[in-house]
Amino acid sequence: MRFLIPLLALATLSLSAGDRPNIILILADDLGWSDTTLYGQTSLYETPNLERLAKRGMTFTRAYTPNPLCSPTRSSILTGKHPARTGLTAPNCHVPPIILKATSEKTAAPDRKITGYTSVSRLDPQYETLGELLKEGGYTTAHLGKWHLGAPPYSPLENGFDIDIPHHAGPGPAGSFVAPWKFKHGFKEKYPGEHIEDRMGDEAVAFLEAHRDEPFFLNYWQFSVHAPFDAKADLIESYRGKIDPDDEQRSPTYAAMVHSLDENVGKVLDTVDRLGLAEKTVIIFTSDNGGNMYNEVDNTTPTSNRPLRGGKGNNWDGGVRVPTVAVVPWMTEAGSTSDQWFVSQDLYPTLLELAGIAIPETPLDGISLIPTLEGKKQDRETIFTFFPHSTGVPDTLPPSAAAYEGDWKLLRLLHDGENGAHRDLLFDLNADIGEREDLAETMPEVTADLAARLDAFLADTGAVHPRANPDFDPEAAAFTELGLKPLKNASLSAKEGIATFVSGKANGMIELTLKPNPSPGELKLHLKFHPSAPGRIDLRWAEKGIKPRYYRDRLERSGQYPANQWQTLEIPFTPSNAINHLRVDFIQPAGEVKIDEIQVINDGEVVWEQGF
Repeated sequence: MRFLIPLLALATLSLSAGDRPNIILILADDLGWSDTTLYGQTSLYETPNLERLAKRGMTFTRAYTPNPLCSPTRSSILTGKHPARTGLTAPNCHVPPIILKATSEKTAAPDRKITGYTSVSRLDPQYETLGELLKEGGYTTAHLGKWHLGAPPYSPLENGFDIDIPHHAGPGPAGSFVAPWKFKHGFKEKYPGEHIEDRMGDEAVAFLEAHRDEPFFLNYWQFSVHAPFDAKADLIESYRGKIDPDDEQRSPTYAAMVHSLDENVGKVLDTVDRLGLAEKTVIIFTSDNGGNMYNEVDNTTPTSNRPLRGGKGNNWDGGVRVPTVAVVPWMTEAGSTSDQWFVSQDLYPTLLELAGIAIPETPLDGISLIPTLEGKKQDRETIFTFFPHSTGVPDTLPPSAAAYEGDWKLLRLLHDGENGAHRDLLFDLNADIGEREDLAETMPEVTADLAARLDAFLADTGAVHPRANPDFDPEAAAFTELGLKPLKNASLSAKEGIATFVSGKANGMIELTLKPNPSPGELKLHLKFHPSAPGRIDLRWAEKGIKPRYYRDRLERSGQYPANQWQTLEIPFTPSNAINHLRVDFIQPAGEVKIDEIQVINDGEVVWEQGF
C-alpha cells in the first residue's frame, strides 16, 4: 500500500486517522459556464441544487478545462497531467485504433498550412490514476456514468474503481437518456421511460448507503447534458412556456436536460445529509468543457455560452470556461467565491492531499488548491489550454493553445502565420469577455511575455502538435478557401480570371464545396472550359446526411467534348436532398483544362458560382 502523509500534516483537516474524508466528484458533460444559475447568465435554466451546493462551499469564477472536449479533460482529472503532456487531446476513446502515443505528420497536401496530427486514443495504463491511489489508500471507489477513456482493459475497473456502472465506453448514453436504452453488459432500465440520470442518481444513493461507514470515493460523471438531446416529456413541456424567442438559450429540451442534471445533484446532497455524512464529505462539481452551441435541437442550438465566445470544440473561452463549486466543510467558507484559477488537473493533487495520500513523484501539471480552499491567496501566474485540432464548427479555430495570466489571454493559432510561424492573439478578458478585440500589436510586451510562457509550457510537456507544412502552397489554399480542391495528383492555378487545372494522370478530379447548400430538385452544373484533350465529364455529388459521400448511381455524364477550344456544358442532375459537394471528373488523358465559369443553376437562377 502507498504510504500516507503523516497525520500531523493534516492539521487543516480536523478528522481522526480512522475517519478520512469521503470524496464525491460530480462531473457534468458539456455543461457550459452560462448553463447554470451560479453566475447570473441564464433566465431559462433552473439549477437550485447547484445553488444549494454553492451555499455550502466555494464557487470558482475562473474555472477552466485544459481542452474544449471531454476525454482530454477527463484524463487530466484522473492523472493530474495536462493533455499536452499525455497526448490525449481528442474524444476518440471509443473507436479504433488503440493509440498510446501522439504523432504529427511531416508533410500534407499543398492547400494545408499544417500537417496531420493523431491523438492518443486511450487512458494510458502507465499513469497512476486518482482511482488507483485512493483505492490503495483504503478508499472504496465507484465510477458511475460516462467514462469515455476506453473499453476494457482501459475501463474504470482497470483504473482503480471497485464499481463501474453502467460499464459503458461510449461518448454518451447508449441510445437515449429516456429508456429504452441500448447499453451492453445487461444494464437495463428498471421501469419504462426511466431517465438515465435518475438511474445514476439512484445508483449513487445505493452506493452511499452501502459504504457510509468507510471512506469512499464516488466518481459520479453525469451523462448530462451531452447528445443525444432528449428529456422527460413533462419537463420539456414545462419549459416550453418559459422560452424567450429572442434569447439564444431557447431549447426546452436542453433546459429539461439541465433540470434532470440538477435534480440528481440534489438527490446526492439529500442522501449525504440523511446519512449524517455532510461534515466529513468533500463534494466537487465541475464540467468537462463548455456548452454545445453547434448541434440542432428544437430548431435551434442546444445552448449558448454568451457572453463568452464559442463553445465546445474550440479554444475560445466558451469552450473551456466551466461552472465549478468545491465543498470542503472544515475548510471552505460557506457561500464564498474565489477568482483564483481552477483547472481540471488540479483535482488530482488536491483530492490526494485532502485524503492524506502521498502525491506521486512524477511530472504533474495540476497543483493542490488547498490554500485557495482555505481562503488564502495562492501564487499561480499562468494556466494553459491546448487543442491541436480544428473541429469545423462555427467559431472554429485552427489548432491552438492558450496562456492565461491575470486578465490576459494569449491565444496561439499554431503555424497559422506567415512562413509557418505561429499567430498569437491577445485579449483582455476583463474588458472584452467575448474575445473580439485583438491587442497583440498594441500590447507587444504582454504578448511577448505570454508567448514565452507558452513556449516554455509546450517544451516542458513535450507537446506534440501539427507541424508547419513544408509543401504549403498559398495559391492552393486560396482555391480551397473558395471551395475548389484538385484531387489525385492535380493542381489549380489562376491568372487574369482564368483557372488552369492540370492533372498529371488521366481522369483528373476537382471537388467543389458548396456554401450555401443548394436545395434538392432539378439542378444543372454550368461549366465554360477549354480542355487540352478530348473527353467527357462525370459529375458526382454528395447529399447532406447520406453516406458514403459519392454513390455510383448518383452520377450524371456529359457527352464527348472536343479538345483545344472554348466550350460550354450544362449537365443536369437531380439530388434527393440538399447537396454539399460536387465532384467534376475530367475523363481525358493527363493534361490541362482552363476554366472560365463554374455555376450551379436551379430553374434558371444561379444558386452557387465561383469566379477566379
